[in-house]
Amino acid sequence: MALVLVSSISLVLLLLGAGLVLSPLAIVLWTSFLPSSLTIGDGPWFTIANYRQAWDRGQFLLAFVNSTIVALAVTGLQMVTSALAGYALARLQFRGRQALLLLVLATLVIPFQILVIPIFLVLKSGHLINTYGALILPTAANGFGIFLLRQYFQTIPVELEEAAALDGANRLQILWQVTLPLARPALVTLFLFTVIGEWNDLFKPLVFTTRPELRTVQLALAEFQEQFTNNWPLMMAAVVIATVPVLLAFLVGQRQFLQGIATTGIKN
Repeated sequence: MALVLVSSISLVLLLLGAGLVLSPLAIVLWTSFLPSSLTIGDGPWFTIANYRQAWDRGQFLLAFVNSTIVALAVTGLQMVTSALAGYALARLQFRGRQALLLLVLATLVIPFQILVIPIFLVLKSGHLINTYGALILPTAANGFGIFLLRQYFQTIPVELEEAAALDGANRLQILWQVTLPLARPALVTLFLFTVIGEWNDLFKPLVFTTRPELRTVQLALAEFQEQFTNNWPLMMAAVVIATVPVLLAFLVGQRQFLQGIATTGIKN
């Protein structure tokens, strides 16, 4: 009886917590369907015209293309660099490995904003300002991705790699054909974190680009909000438009994401 009571209370608390978390999203979604004018007799109280207007006025098509290019490029580079560095820190024995790992972890506590001036100077010297390179290269490698994959690689039995080495496979072949397929949950986790982070990034486009043709979704959304400050339904429609892609990405990969988070850090 007591166990049932505790379970019921836990379920109620979880539902209340979920309601608190989801209520702002529900308000945004509901507001996006309201007409711009709520005067009685002006029309229906439910419309999808806000989405058409927000899409056209905000010029989100170009912004979606730019954000997709940047997010996928950064994600691809991070997965490559994180896999190589993470595998080296997990499996290779070399002098200074622990010091290098601590250095990687130290990068996690340094805000990107502190490094913006030296990064800007480096990009300027390479004539990369106002190019896709300025949006991609500063985050092409990430300490979190390296640490995440390093921790996951340590959960994979080393005997599998030793068997592949006996069959004549080299380190890169072992990584590509044995280790990475088993690390799919961690790779999906890194993919989702990176795609969502890059899609929602406003700082890099704001600092490193000024060309309108390089506007990303978040920059387009910020400019849209400045233009339509008093039109809440139109603003909420634009917010929903900018949120849907990352929400779909998470829903597709949520199972692998949860598995990657749950198992990372557990040593074999």
